[in-house]
Amino acid sequence: MSKVEKGNNIKVHYKGTLNNGEQFDSSYDRGETLPFEVGAGQMIPGFDAAVVGMETGDKKTVTIPSAEAYGERNNEAVQDVPKTAFPPEFEFRLNETVQGANEQGQPLIAKILEVTDESVKLDLNHPLAGEDLTFEIELVEIT
Repeated sequence: MSKVEKGNNIKVHYKGTLNNGEQFDSSYDRGETLPFEVGAGQMIPGFDAAVVGMETGDKKTVTIPSAEAYGERNNEAVQDVPKTAFPPEFEFRLNETVQGANEQGQPLIAKILEVTDESVKLDLNHPLAGEDLTFEIELVEIT
């Protein structure tokens, strides 16, 4: 049997949980494996590293520290944005996730933390930033 190496295209099933046991994602729930090229930067670094050396059919559980997942929370990523940056009919809801683009046209995802008459406080951190993540990984196929 061959073992996963950098550059292999593979398919995995996985379940991701937080330290408190809360599940945040699962390929099993979607009924679809996750295909990716190992080492190509398509996955968080810790997940990429975890599959190296696995063989088809192997299952493992790994805990990935936040630095090797979505990084630490960055307080500078919490910003006040003028309400005029949103369409006039936009409904602001606390703790809702919004999508948009910055001045350079790059896509942004943010969580609404606070709304005032003039501005909206947005958290631009990835929702899983600062979290250590545990993954149950099953290697389904090396293609």
